[in-house]
Amino acid sequence: MKSIKLKTQKQLSILGLAIALTACGGGEGKKDNEKTNGNVNPNIVLHELSDADMLNPYNYQDAGASYVMTNIFQNLLGIDFKTLELVPILAESRPTLEPNDKGGLNITYRIRQEATWDDGTPITAKDVEFSLKALKNPKVDNARIKPYYEFILDMKFYDDDPKKFTFICDKVYILAESSSGDFAILPKSTYDPKGLMDEFTIVQLNTEADKLKDNPKIVEFADWFNSENFQREKDYIKGSGAYTLKEWVTGQRITLVRKEKWWGDNVTENKNDYLVANLPQITYQTINDQTAALVALKGEQIDLMRSVKPKDFSELKENEKFLSKYNASTPPFMAYNYLGINTRLPKFSDKRTRQAFAHLVDVDKLIKILQYGYGQRVTGPIHPSKKKQYNPNIEPYDYNPEKAKELLAEVGWEDSDGDGTLDMMINGKKTDLTIKFTVNAGNDIRKQTALFFQEDCRKVGIKVDVVPEDWSIYIENQKNHKFEMFYGGWVAAPTPNDHKQIFHTESYNGGSNYTGFGNAETDALIDSIRVSLDEDKRAKFNYKLQEIMYDNCHYIFLYAPTERIAIHNRFGNAETSAMRPGYWEAAFTTSSATTK
Repeated sequence: MKSIKLKTQKQLSILGLAIALTACGGGEGKKDNEKTNGNVNPNIVLHELSDADMLNPYNYQDAGASYVMTNIFQNLLGIDFKTLELVPILAESRPTLEPNDKGGLNITYRIRQEATWDDGTPITAKDVEFSLKALKNPKVDNARIKPYYEFILDMKFYDDDPKKFTFICDKVYILAESSSGDFAILPKSTYDPKGLMDEFTIVQLNTEADKLKDNPKIVEFADWFNSENFQREKDYIKGSGAYTLKEWVTGQRITLVRKEKWWGDNVTENKNDYLVANLPQITYQTINDQTAALVALKGEQIDLMRSVKPKDFSELKENEKFLSKYNASTPPFMAYNYLGINTRLPKFSDKRTRQAFAHLVDVDKLIKILQYGYGQRVTGPIHPSKKKQYNPNIEPYDYNPEKAKELLAEVGWEDSDGDGTLDMMINGKKTDLTIKFTVNAGNDIRKQTALFFQEDCRKVGIKVDVVPEDWSIYIENQKNHKFEMFYGGWVAAPTPNDHKQIFHTESYNGGSNYTGFGNAETDALIDSIRVSLDEDKRAKFNYKLQEIMYDNCHYIFLYAPTERIAIHNRFGNAETSAMRPGYWEAAFTTSSATTK
């Protein structure tokens, strides 16, 4: 699963936004969506609620950034948008997996013969080696993804075939195949022109990371790789994908343009949507006010909008004028929403306090009123569609203010001074039971959820302050554990769940374990899940982990939403999918787009 972060946004008025959109050009304005000289505009404008945090494929944290970068960078493998099965991208086929004498696996790939960099040089096994070295550099700012590649110990090369290689893995891992193919392959000439990583082996980077972290070349490469150059500068952001960065106007848009010559056009065998690029230009339009975005959608200034507010989506589906121009889709959404609680704060350290909070969240009401029924209640971090691993025996916390009062009283919370707010002596100091509940600015559903919770807490003597934060600050505060309670969401893949990044105690600093969950028992369960290829055995571990999470209540699990997507009907091949973000825009067609 992958997370988030962003630049400061300046909110536009709806009027100002409409003027700005019309003036953008290149597909951003309504005029560009209309027919010109008999041809339909082949470019597409997609709505984003906020800017991407960066376009560095190893260091990013924002899910939206990944959707942009999928068009710029390529992995060895991807997940097919229709079948949800692994498919080859840079690789010519899925790899072969064989047991080795280290108790792990050998995973052998061959890169497609057609695959080249923009200058025409072939993409080889050595490019994969460099990319893996960059990913494993101990000073590169990507701690959240490093756990997924720990199992790759070394690489083997073949003198008679520079495109063939084998990953030598020291353990069995449930995501061995998918993770081995799930990182962007980068051109060394751009990302390491000095050859700073040449002298280090993958084995060294695995086994001597602590020793190497102060090595001058390791530090120099990481400083270079982590720099803003590779976050947003078009002269440095280079990949093997069909598109390149044309411009990034902060707080307004990111525009990609199709390469005139792209290797994927030459592929004829084992081709899939990842090797199709029909649209000449793709623009990701930032509008961080959902009401303003809806106005732009209705005005045909936006061609595609996902996660339309449930109320608005329900109304759009009844609007004949809108439906004459747009298709409205509701694919499944491999994600879940939750409320995160900082368990390491003294006032929230007793799980009964957190359980009381859970009894004050009316999840059924949230689904009915805020989601308009577009959601399914969940009790853990595994999507209900993964029936084998999802624990159906857990009864969700019911909305029960009286039970919440009982739990709080058991802990010792009482209104000792009669001011209407519960309090308790903690470390010799009277402490009020207050909650700073942070949400990302511009997200009305999250804010309304917080306001519902605020009112229910008030009735039992808990004071809740709802604080909207700019996206970049919101995410940075979660990473640094500078929060009390927040509204969060995780997007998953159809592959088996590896919980280490989000819930292992090793992921508290540098990973995504924001709430401070976990102990030796849960770490052992997570470690066991990661290496259990037997589904039945893995299910037992997953069931137990979900039970502990439910009882610990570091997350108040809410629901798995149903996606709500509107796509302009001038586009063909615009199928939607459970695979996030729910579509593959590059494969869309129009009457004037060039189909390869």
